Amino acid sequence: MSPVVTRFAPSPTGFLHIGGARTALFNWLHARHTGGKFLLRIEDTDRLRSTQAAVDAIFDGLQWLGLDWDEPPVMQFERAPRHAEVALKLLAEGKAYYCYASPEELEAMRAEQKAKGLPVRYDGRWRDRPASDAPAGVKPVVRLKAEQTGETVLTDKVQGEVRIANAQMDDMILLRADGTPTYMLSVVVDDHDMGITQVIRGDDHLTNTFRQIQLYKACGWDVPDFAHIPLIHGPDGAKLSKRHGALGAEAYRDMGFLPEAIRNYLLRLGWGHGDAEIISTEQAIEWFDLDGCGRAPSRFDMAKLTNLNGHYMREADNARLAGLVAPRIEALVGHPLNDGDLAILEQAMTGLKERAKTLVELAESAAFFFRARPLALDDKAAKQLDGDGRQTLAAFAQILAATENWRQDVMEEHARQFAETRELKLGKLAQPLRSALTGSTVSPPIFEVMQILGREECLGRIQDAVEANR
Repeated sequence: MSPVVTRFAPSPTGFLHIGGARTALFNWLHARHTGGKFLLRIEDTDRLRSTQAAVDAIFDGLQWLGLDWDEPPVMQFERAPRHAEVALKLLAEGKAYYCYASPEELEAMRAEQKAKGLPVRYDGRWRDRPASDAPAGVKPVVRLKAEQTGETVLTDKVQGEVRIANAQMDDMILLRADGTPTYMLSVVVDDHDMGITQVIRGDDHLTNTFRQIQLYKACGWDVPDFAHIPLIHGPDGAKLSKRHGALGAEAYRDMGFLPEAIRNYLLRLGWGHGDAEIISTEQAIEWFDLDGCGRAPSRFDMAKLTNLNGHYMREADNARLAGLVAPRIEALVGHPLNDGDLAILEQAMTGLKERAKTLVELAESAAFFFRARPLALDDKAAKQLDGDGRQTLAAFAQILAATENWRQDVMEEHARQFAETRELKLGKLAQPLRSALTGSTVSPPIFEVMQILGREECLGRIQDAVEANR
C-alpha cells in the first residue's frame, strides 16, 4: 500500500481564512497520523487576483499554526506548460476536441436552454465535427470528451457513496482559447504529478470532483481517495462570513489567541473523538481518522474559542507567555522592557494567566508592573483612596517601610495584624493597597504582586498615592 500523501491548495487571492486553516489542519493531521506526507500547493493561476502578499500570508499563517509541509511548495502557475501538455495529449488520443463556438454563440445557446426550461450546459456542438468545419481566424478552446452515458460514482470518506448521471455533465474546457489551462485541468494534473493519494477539502468542491474523476479516467491515472468535509457556518446557521469570525489566521494571532487553541478548536469543528473537548496536538495526531468527520456543517462560536484559549493560556509555559506578551505590553506602556522587566513578567505569569483568556487581556492585566510613576489610577481605584483609604494606606506604609523580609507571606501577615489592630476587615486595607500599586481594583493576589514589584517600587507607588491631591 502506497504511503498517504495529502495536500493543501489555497488560492493566494486573500489571507489564510479560518475555513482554509481547518482544511489544512485535517490534511496535516491525516498525513501525520498515517506517517505520510503533507504537501502545499499555491494555486496562483488567477494572475489578476493573486498577490505575493497573500502568498506570504498563507505561509505565515500555516507556520504560526504549526502546520509544517514536507516538500517545497508547488506554484501552480509555473506548471502551466505541463498542464497544456496533458490536454494536447488527450486531444491527440481523441479524448478531447477543439471547440470553435464563439462567446456570443454560447450565450445564445444558454438563453435558448433557459427559455425551454432545460439545464444550462454546453451542448457538445463541436464534439464530433470535422476540423474542416472550423471557421477561419477563430481560436478554439479544448474540451474534454466526457462520458455521456452511465454514472460516475464517488465513494467519499465522509459523504459515503455519491452518484451522478454522466448525462448531467457537459464537456468541460481544458485549455482556453489563449492556450492557458483551466483550474479543473491544473488541479488534476498537479494532484497526479504530486502523488496525492487523499484529497480532503470542503464539500463545496463535490460537484468539481465528479468532473475531475472523468479527467483522471481519460488520462488513465489512478483516482485519489476523496473526503469532502462540511463547511463551517456562523452561530446563526448562515454561511460563515467576516461578521461571524471568517477572518485571516493573522487576525486571530493579533486578537491574542494561541495556535494550539486554534488547532484544538478547528479540530472540533466537524471532527470528534468520543466526548473529548480538550485535545492536544499529540492526541490529535494519534486519534485522527476520517471516520470521525461528521456530515453536518459545524457552527463557529467565538465565545467557545475564547474559553478554550483561556485553558491553553493557563497550561502554557510562563517564559513562553512572557515572550509573547512583551511586545504588546511595550505598546501599552510606551517603552521597551529590559531584562529585569522580562524577569518580573515571567515571575508574574502564574498569577496573571489564571484570569486572562487572550494574550491581549494578559498584556493589559500585566501592564501595571511596567508603567512609569506616578501611576495613573482608574476611577474605581481612585475611589478606594477617598475617605479613610489614604490614611489607612499611609499608616500601613510605615510598617512596610520597616519590613526588610519582602516576601508575600510576611507582608500578608503584617496586613492581617494591622487590620486586626484597627478592627478593620482585611479588604479595607487590601483594596486601597491594590489601587495604589496597580492603578486598578482587579489584579493577581496583591501580596504576590508586592513581592514581584519589590520593596523600593512598592513603597514609591504607595507614597505617590498617599501624597496625590493633598
